[in-house]
Amino acid sequence: MAAGEPAWRIRGKDGRVALSAVDGRPLSAPDAASAVAAARRFVDGAPIRHVEKIHDDQWTIAQGFQWARPLWKISLADDAGTQLYVSSITGEVVQNTNARERAWNWAGAVPHWLYLSALRRDGAFWRQAVLWTSGPAIIVGITGLWIGILRMRLRRRYKNGAVTPYRGWMKWHHLTGLIGGLFAITWMFSGWLSVNPFDWFARNGPAGGPALYAAHAGADFPALDMASLAARAAQAREARFGWIGGRPVVTLASTGDTPSVIASPSGQPLRFTQAELAAAAQRLMPGVPIRQTILLTEPDLYWYSHGHDRPLPVLRIIFADADRTWVTIDPQSGALLSQQNASGRTYRWLFNALHDFDLPFLLANRMLRDPLMWLLSGLGIVMSLSGIVIGWRHLAKSYRRSAAKRERTAMGRTSIASTSPRFDRTGGDQ
Repeated sequence: MAAGEPAWRIRGKDGRVALSAVDGRPLSAPDAASAVAAARRFVDGAPIRHVEKIHDDQWTIAQGFQWARPLWKISLADDAGTQLYVSSITGEVVQNTNARERAWNWAGAVPHWLYLSALRRDGAFWRQAVLWTSGPAIIVGITGLWIGILRMRLRRRYKNGAVTPYRGWMKWHHLTGLIGGLFAITWMFSGWLSVNPFDWFARNGPAGGPALYAAHAGADFPALDMASLAARAAQAREARFGWIGGRPVVTLASTGDTPSVIASPSGQPLRFTQAELAAAAQRLMPGVPIRQTILLTEPDLYWYSHGHDRPLPVLRIIFADADRTWVTIDPQSGALLSQQNASGRTYRWLFNALHDFDLPFLLANRMLRDPLMWLLSGLGIVMSLSGIVIGWRHLAKSYRRSAAKRERTAMGRTSIASTSPRFDRTGGDQ
């Protein structure tokens, strides 16, 4: 639904458009009144406090919103401090935030990823900022960990029986650094890898995969038998149209846990055999033999839910190419879910495993994973806070020493000046 009526939302190479499914007219939000009407359908009851037209802000800076710009930003006068963003192109709400979410993002995601809008507007500059802040930090972390190991005495301890020669904040920094330093370094290293430094990783298999897999060659989508499709899935809220291996496919999606219905344009149910899906996948890698086909019914190290749900079962097709490409397909809908090569699987271990701790046995046991994450994060906080205190004290001490040295130098010059003879203009003593 859009603008209170059924809508076609069409994605093309030049962007997106929304059309009324009643009479075909464009649905958009060219003015503030249209945007407010869209917002009122999204949330009921709260009065509108402010409306403005923007290109982007802190919460819509991502390139994923590029198709929707310019945006109408609508602030509601509710207790939650809700803000809605309506696309002027399609008239749909594309983002919503509240005051609590924004506060936590300022405390978490924004500083963590350096997601300041001034940086994010220039993607290349932001990428370099991440590389050149996290990169040197990795080196500093490694040297600090090595010094901590050299200072540690487990057998021949220090005179007071301690394993560390330090006291106070230095002791806390030393001990937490030894325990949590390795994890801090791997977190920084994997975070550094998240922006793909030096383009080390090419993770997604052959270029143009979805178009090759669809293989519709620009053909027109066949006419729809709307009555048969409606009868096939009476509770459907959305119909998606696509191509799989040159075959037109209609996906009728419902809300909740109701499974989608896969049908032909005439309304007849569609079922894909493994052979048909393998033939469609072969279009991604022409001339490359398929080495293995696996029906995956349980999560494994490369297909699992974390942050977003991934369907099961799935069909994994493994090609015998130099890049060892894997293709994952939904056997029910026939949809191409992912492409992954050897570089992508290496990245999975160097980034996801080190940064997110998303190993299946941990994801399946939150009673183990959550305390572990809290413990390591706590060690990182103490290590960082103690480092800040030690560094600040060192700078303050150095400043006081420099100030004292300048004062002694100034006093010495004053003393010399007061005891030196003064001469008049004729050269005689005064």
